[in-house]
Amino acid sequence: MPSWIWPRGNGSEPDLALDRLEALDAQLGELRRAELERISSLTAEEARQMLLDEVEADARRQAGLTLRRIEEETRNEAARRARSILATATQRLAGEHAAQSTTQLVELPSDEMKGRIIGREGRNIHTLEQLTGVDIIVDDTPKAVRVSSFDGMRREVARLTLERLIADGRIHPARCEEAFAQAKGEIEERVVEEGERAVLDANVNGLHPELIDLLGRLQFRTSYGQNVLAHLVESSHLATLIALELGAAADVARRAALLHDIGKAVDRQVEGTHAQVGAGLARRCGESEVVVNAIEAHHDEVEPHSVEAVIVQAADALSGARPGARGDTLAGYVARLRELEQLAARHAGVEKVYAVQAGREVRVIVDPGKVDDARAAALSHEIATAVEREASYPGRIKITVIRESRAIDYAR
Repeated sequence: MPSWIWPRGNGSEPDLALDRLEALDAQLGELRRAELERISSLTAEEARQMLLDEVEADARRQAGLTLRRIEEETRNEAARRARSILATATQRLAGEHAAQSTTQLVELPSDEMKGRIIGREGRNIHTLEQLTGVDIIVDDTPKAVRVSSFDGMRREVARLTLERLIADGRIHPARCEEAFAQAKGEIEERVVEEGERAVLDANVNGLHPELIDLLGRLQFRTSYGQNVLAHLVESSHLATLIALELGAAADVARRAALLHDIGKAVDRQVEGTHAQVGAGLARRCGESEVVVNAIEAHHDEVEPHSVEAVIVQAADALSGARPGARGDTLAGYVARLRELEQLAARHAGVEKVYAVQAGREVRVIVDPGKVDDARAAALSHEIATAVEREASYPGRIKITVIRESRAIDYAR
């Protein structure tokens, strides 16, 4: 600072002037702050806290947006990888399924053989029906009779019995009993062979003989036209491929997938769902709790406790849902869709119901004036519960409740 500014005197005068200027600046700052506090009706501490709150709120909002973006990217990546894994597993497996109906045609050498099968006063045909537990239909089909039964094993025993009688030519009640005993023994041997073949195809070792026998029985059962034993073997292959892709225990997934429908072999004689019955059979035959849980959880009846249990669910759905695996009659298909729509339509506030994707999804359109957003969420759960309780269906059904609000105005 130039020396001419300061008045003449001793050397302490510049220091005193600087102190006075600093004191004036401090007083001016206090006055400015007091004036700002008066104008804004806020103290300095309140203003500081408000600023910090705004900064914190902005930081939280930015963090929330970033987290949402990361979650969306993660979800999309997970969905992409899941589709890739399932597609890879499916395309590496080429499975075949023989669709079987509830009737089988048995060819005859001549129409005269129909009378011999019926017998005097119907004794032969009544004996055959009582022994085999099937219905033998003698209709206008030339040189053929039909064997009808929902039990595939009984139907096969009856077919073999008829073929033996026709080949022998002697048809009477005593001979019918002999032919039936021979056919039944042959089928029992075939059951064991089919079970062992399935175990070998699936590459599963150390299975209990009772489980092998039950697997063989599933060769004679179908589900929506899909052979159950072939479905189990295919599911086992799919589960193995998926487990290898994910780094899970492939042996556990393979074993659980092969046994997941084992309860269908005896579910007609035992109370409970086939998943519960199958889990009980596996536990009794010494299977591990991981395998037992995967069997019991494959239809979400209990909570899956391992990644292998979830893999079994995915393999089961893939095997049943892939094109050509399962078939259904048109009448049954329409009846199932109509049943789903009626179950959803009876709830209050529902305007329209559409069953889509072959009955795997139900879309429910509600009145926005009667159903708010919270009620829409509850309604989807109520409809899902009603479907689980009253409808019969394979796999899972997605319930989608649609609530649309529109604001309309006109520019005149």
